[in-house]
Amino acid sequence: MVAGRLDVEFTYSERYTRPAANGLFPAGYRVPAALRRRLQNKRVAIVNDVINAGSAVIGTYSDLRECGANVVAICALLVLGSAAAEFANLMNLALISLADAPNNLWTVQECPLCAAGVLLEDIAGFAASFSAKNTVL
Repeated sequence: MVAGRLDVEFTYSERYTRPAANGLFPAGYRVPAALRRRLQNKRVAIVNDVINAGSAVIGTYSDLRECGANVVAICALLVLGSAAAEFANLMNLALISLADAPNNLWTVQECPLCAAGVLLEDIAGFAASFSAKNTVL
């Protein structure tokens, strides 16, 4: 919708399961093969609805760079926490959002759900991609 409003080209990245050495965060993001060539030497902005930890933005940024694109901005409706701002600053990118709010990300030692023994729900289905020898909460 943003690209349509600006009358510019649009592409997308899609999430895929990738092997992770430690078994955590096995999601990667990539532009579909049929769309990769048209990104060469293009100035692009990454647009997301909500950015929290930033894994989708970071994964998409990395893949866009592999496609030869020049990423110039990150945009979102809502940015939670500071991860997006830190990444944008590190990569010298503009970060534009309509709103921002704090987030609550904890280490295992600080997590109130872990302390209470609450099991996590695998809503994205990533646990199914792990081998039987890995332990998943």
